[in-house]
Amino acid sequence: MSEEETQPQQQGSPRRKFPRTFFRPKPVKVGDELDITISEISRRGDGLTRVQGFVIFVPNTKQGDSVKIKITQVKPSYAVGQVI
Repeated sequence: MSEEETQPQQQGSPRRKFPRTFFRPKPVKVGDELDITISEISRRGDGLTRVQGFVIFVPNTKQGDSVKIKITQVKPSYAVGQVI
């Protein structure tokens, strides 16, 4: 048998790989209000915090800020909140 005959044929498109958090239930939802502390700064300069490992971006904040936020968007792997 040649090597080509022993290799299984891949049909269709390759399977997409999603981050682990993609299908996991989100710990926040739009409209939730949270008291959080900004733990780091994102590449874009937004404040960043994590709730149960889920990333939340908060514009116009800096590392160390303790703020109350309202969740405005929830995406598969992150959320966005605004200071209230």
